[in-house]
Amino acid sequence: MSKAILQLDALSCPSCMQKIKGALEKQDGVENVKVMFNAAKVKTEFDGDKISADKLSDTVSNLGYEVQSMKVK
Repeated sequence: MSKAILQLDALSCPSCMQKIKGALEKQDGVENVKVMFNAAKVKTEFDGDKISADKLSDTVSNLGYEVQSMKVK
């Protein structure tokens, strides 16, 4: 299981958290999603054989949120 931490530009409201969480949880291979509102970070656990970290970042970007950086473990 791989882990990714996405640092976002900002989150403006709690509904943004749910929007991001819901979109990532729908992706095949994503096991766990935690969105930290105050830190504007998204932590995910995912199966690297099913989905890439870049696809996770693209999913968030396509929702209209700027991903400033990404760390993959």
